[in-house]
Amino acid sequence: MAEPVLYKTFKGHKDGITALHFDPTKKQLLSSSFDQTLMLWNFTQDSTALRYSGHNDAVLDVQFSRTGHLAVSASRDRMVRLWVANVTGDSNELRGHQGAVRSVQFSPDNSQLASASDDKTIRLWSISSNNRNNKFQQSLKGHTNWVRCVRWSPDGKFLVSSSDDKTVRLWDPNSGNCILTFDVTKGFGQACEFHPSGSCVGVAATGNTVEIYDIRASKLQQLYTAHEDSVNSISFHPNGNFLVSGSNDNKVKIYDLQKARPIFTLSGHQKRVNSVVFSQKGEYIATGGQDQNIFVWKVQLENENGTVKEKIIEQPVNLDEKKKEPSEFVAPRLMKEKENLRETSKGNENKENIEQKSENQSATIEKLNSINRNLESLTKTVLAMEKRLSLVEDQVKLISHK
Repeated sequence: MAEPVLYKTFKGHKDGITALHFDPTKKQLLSSSFDQTLMLWNFTQDSTALRYSGHNDAVLDVQFSRTGHLAVSASRDRMVRLWVANVTGDSNELRGHQGAVRSVQFSPDNSQLASASDDKTIRLWSISSNNRNNKFQQSLKGHTNWVRCVRWSPDGKFLVSSSDDKTVRLWDPNSGNCILTFDVTKGFGQACEFHPSGSCVGVAATGNTVEIYDIRASKLQQLYTAHEDSVNSISFHPNGNFLVSGSNDNKVKIYDLQKARPIFTLSGHQKRVNSVVFSQKGEYIATGGQDQNIFVWKVQLENENGTVKEKIIEQPVNLDEKKKEPSEFVAPRLMKEKENLRETSKGNENKENIEQKSENQSATIEKLNSINRNLESLTKTVLAMEKRLSLVEDQVKLISHK
C-alpha cells in the first residue's frame, strides 16, 4: 500500500471551497465555493479552468450527472441550478425551496434530482435530457430541522438524508415515506453517503465522529473518533474497503474499513477541510478547504495482511515542475509481468505476434483476477463490519454514559 502523493493543486476561488466532484467520464474536477461560483478544472497540461457564475449567494454543493454532460449546484440563494458543463456554461433554475439549498444529487439513471434544504424538506425533480423540461415531483417531509445532505443509493431505490435534528433518515423516493431512522451518536450529521454495496450508510458528524450504519440490521456498525473536531465530509472508495473524511481540525483521514482503523492522515490545509471525494475509479482523492485550496492526491489503496499503523503525510509536495497528465494506476505486479513479456520477445522476431498475443491474454487474465479480488474483498468488508457490531454497541454505551 503506497503512501498518498499530492498530484495537483488548484487555486482560483476567492473564498472557501464547499464541495468537489469528479467528472465520471473525463479527467476534470468541479468545485463550488462561498464566493458564489463554480469552477471546472482540467488535469491536462496548460489547460484553463472555467468559472461559472449565476448564483446570488454561497454555492454549497455541486455534482456532475452520471454521464458528465450536466452539472447541478445548490446555493444559499434558495436555488437549484442545472448547468451544461462546457465552455458556455448555460444554466436553468429550479425554484421551490423556502430556505438555503445545501445538497443536491442526480439519481443513478439521471432521470431525477434530489435536493435538501434549510426549509426541512427534500424535493425531488424530474430531469430531461435537454435540460429544458425539468419539473418538480414531490417533497419528502419528516425532518424537524435543516436538512444538511441527501444522497441516492447505488441502485436508485432509496435516499438517505442527514439533518440538524440529529437523525439520519432512509426514504422511499416512490412513496415519499421515511422507512428507517437512525439517531446520530453525538452531534448531528453534516454529510451522509451510501456504501457502494448499498447495505450501509456513512455519516460525517459534528461530534468529531465518522459513523457507519447497517440499514439491514438497523444498527450502528462502525464508529471512528480519529478527528479532533467536527467532521464535514466523507467519501467511500469505489471498492467499498476504504473511506476518506475531512474535518474542522484541518486534517484528512483515510480509513481501512476491513481493519476498522485510520491508516493515513493528510496534512496541508491551513483551515478546515470542507469537502473530500474519491474519483470514480478510486485512484485520486480531492480535498477542498476553507483556505481556498484544492488538493488532488494520487492514491494506491490495497488491503494487506498484518498490522498497519497510521501514517501522517505532513505537507503537500510542490508539483509546479511536474505538469504531466495523470495516467491510470497500473499495479506493480502487472507492470513487472509486462516487462518480462517484453524481455522474452527480444531476439525472437519470428515469435513477435505470439508474444504480443500472450501479453494481451496475460493482461486480460490479470484484470479478471483483479475483479474477483475486489469482489472477495468487498465480501470480507461486510463480514468484518458485522463482527464489529457488538464492539460498537459497547462504545455507544460508554459515550451515552459520559
